[in-house]
Amino acid sequence: MSRNEERRQFERRRRGRNLALLAVLAVIVVLLYFLPFVRMGGQ
Repeated sequence: MSRNEERRQFERRRRGRNLALLAVLAVIVVLLYFLPFVRMGGQ
């Protein structure tokens, strides 16, 4: 395998990890945003 191919595969894996991390962070932010509304609604 050439160095260029290895580099492309590494960048592809890193991009996949970054997108997965972004999705997890987005879910956490959404939960933290909506949690107070849900708690206020229960009172």
